[in-house]
Amino acid sequence: MPSPPILILGMHRSGTSCLAGSLQQRGLFLGEVYESRPYNRKGNRENQQVMDLNDAVLAASGGAWDRPPRQLRWDAAAAARRDAIVASLAGGSDGAPWGFKDPRTLLTLPFWREGLGAVRFVGTFRHPARVVASLTARDPSMPARAALDLWLAYNERLLALHALAPFPLVDFDTTPMAYVAAVDALSGALGLRGSGGATDEFFEEELRSGTAPGDAPLPDAHAAMHTALLEAAGRA
Repeated sequence: MPSPPILILGMHRSGTSCLAGSLQQRGLFLGEVYESRPYNRKGNRENQQVMDLNDAVLAASGGAWDRPPRQLRWDAAAAARRDAIVASLAGGSDGAPWGFKDPRTLLTLPFWREGLGAVRFVGTFRHPARVVASLTARDPSMPARAALDLWLAYNERLLALHALAPFPLVDFDTTPMAYVAAVDALSGALGLRGSGGATDEFFEEELRSGTAPGDAPLPDAHAAMHTALLEAAGRA
């Protein structure tokens, strides 16, 4: 029987691409993914079919990646597309651990869980100021406050899921040495092989776009959420 899928969860611009690439390097089968993108030098490691289906489910629910819907809706056609994607990834893994990454999955997770059964999660997070800087650099039309509140909406879902059944969370802002050590540790827990190697490690400092947090205080809810994420990751 194929192993339960591993879903890589996190807010956009929070290290999901780096975590996916690092786990792929250690043996996680992701299928056909982007290995080069305009805002991800090593690619976002996302499967286009998964992205398209997430967008379709969000649209059917009256939302989008930047407008989380109040209630998720999908039909039999969407479920059939999902099941075909799952069968393709599981079948193509040749028995290796497999999974996928798309930040939208935090918004569509009930839809995917309906078709996956047992599933394993890993998550990543980042300081909200860095996420806002990265998002607004990519899309200057996005108001900073909208980006900040989107960070909160995604991470509320991530932390709520973690509270139900804890799973590894990686802080994308930590030092390079600590980041690689954290990835190695969760790789072992997932049954993947060890380190990618000192000479070819997927993680590079240059993959972290966005500036360091400034002196401006965060709104209380956002500051509390970031502290809670650090505590959940064991770094408080």
